[in-house]
Amino acid sequence: MTGDLGAGAAPPHLVDASCHGVLAADLGLGAFEAQLPGTAAPHSTLFDSATGFAVRRWCPPLLGLEPHCSPARYLARRRELGAYEAARLLLRSTGISAYLVDTGEPGDLTGPKELGAAGDAAAYEIVRLEPLAQQVADTSGTVDGFLANLAEAVHGAAQGAVGFSCADAGPFPEGADQALGTGPPDAGQVRYAAADWLALRRVGERPADPVLLRHLLWNAVATGLPLTLRHRPAGPGPGAAEGFLRATTGLGTDVVLLPGPGQESAAADLAAVLPQVHVALGADPAAALARAPFAKVLHASGAAALPELYVTGVRSFRAALGRLIGERVDGGEWSAADGRRVAALVGEDNARRVFRLEPTRETRP
Repeated sequence: MTGDLGAGAAPPHLVDASCHGVLAADLGLGAFEAQLPGTAAPHSTLFDSATGFAVRRWCPPLLGLEPHCSPARYLARRRELGAYEAARLLLRSTGISAYLVDTGEPGDLTGPKELGAAGDAAAYEIVRLEPLAQQVADTSGTVDGFLANLAEAVHGAAQGAVGFSCADAGPFPEGADQALGTGPPDAGQVRYAAADWLALRRVGERPADPVLLRHLLWNAVATGLPLTLRHRPAGPGPGAAEGFLRATTGLGTDVVLLPGPGQESAAADLAAVLPQVHVALGADPAAALARAPFAKVLHASGAAALPELYVTGVRSFRAALGRLIGERVDGGEWSAADGRRVAALVGEDNARRVFRLEPTRETRP
C-alpha cells in the first residue's frame, strides 16, 4: 500500500529552485560521461555509478529505447534525435513547472529562456554575484569606478531576476574581520580589498576575498530579493554563515541554503530557528523534513549540463518524498489530505512563495 500511496502523494508539479542550463551540442560518450557527477577510477566508467545506472534505467525509454540499454546505444540515439529534441523529450517528462536558473555556472550552457522553452515551463533567472563582480571588474579602471559600477550592476540585475546566489559564501577563515556575521564590511575594508584584488587579478577572474564577498552579499540583501547560498561549513556545526543569517533576520530578505553532502541536518536546523531561512535539496528530503517546518523545505536539483540529470534527480526526489509521506499516512500519523498538502508545499508552493512566482498555469485565473 505504501508504494501506491507514496506515488500518489508525490507532487504533480515541481519548482526547481536552483538549477543550471544544459549543453546544446551533441555529445560523444566521453563528453557525456564527463558531465556525470563524481570521478571515475582508472579503467572504470561513471556509468557504473548510482547516477549512471539511473540514467540507463529512466532515460532510454523517453528517447524510444529499452531500459538499461548500453551507453553507446543510448548516446547514438541521442545524437540521432539531436541535442535539442533529446533535451525536449527528457525535460518535458519531469513535471517541472518552473526552473530557477542560476546563470553563474561556467561553460556553454543554455540560459533560462532556452531551458524553459525546451522544458515547456516557466523559467526565471537567479543572478550569481561572483561573475557579476567579475564582469564589472573587467570593464572598470579604478577602485571608485569598480565599486560604483558594482552597486549599479547589482541594482540593475535585481530588476530582471527573481533572486541572487553566491557559490562561495563559505567556509571563510575564522576571525572577526572575515566572518560573515559581522554585518556589512566598512568602506575602508571594501576599498582596500577591492584595490588589492583589482591590482592582482587576471581578466575573467572572479572574486574570492571574504571582504568582497561580504560586500556583494549585503548589496544583494539591500535589494530585498531572495538570496541562495551554498552551505558548506568547514567543520562540524553551521559554520560562519550562521552569523550572517542571524544578522539578516528581520531585513525582509529570504535566504535559501543549498547544503552539501552531510550538511542537510545542519542547514535544516538553521531553517528551523531563523524565520527567513529555508533549505533546498535535490536528494532525499527526509532529514530536512524531520528538523525544519514543512514550509521551509524546497526542491532544488542543482542539475547542470545534462537534461538526463533533471530526469534522474526528479525521480529520486519524488520517490523519496512519496515514501516518506506514504509511511506517515499508512501509519495513521497524517491524513491523506495532509500528505498531499505537504507534497505540494515541498514540491512547488514553498518555492513559489519565497521567490514570488506566478501560480501554475492550471491555477492561473
